[in-house]
Amino acid sequence: MGSGIRRDAPLSENERRLMKEITELRKANEILKDTLVFFAKDRKR
Repeated sequence: MGSGIRRDAPLSENERRLMKEITELRKANEILKDTLVFFAKDRKR
C-alpha cells in the first residue's frame, strides 16, 4: 500500500514551493517550542 506519491517523479514548481514552506514552518515551530520552554523556566523563578 502506497501513499499514491511517486518518489521518482519530478516535483512540480508548486510541490517544491510547498515542501519549502513545510520545512520553514517546522523550523519556526521548533523555535516557538524552544521559546516557550525558555519562558516557562524563567517564570518558575
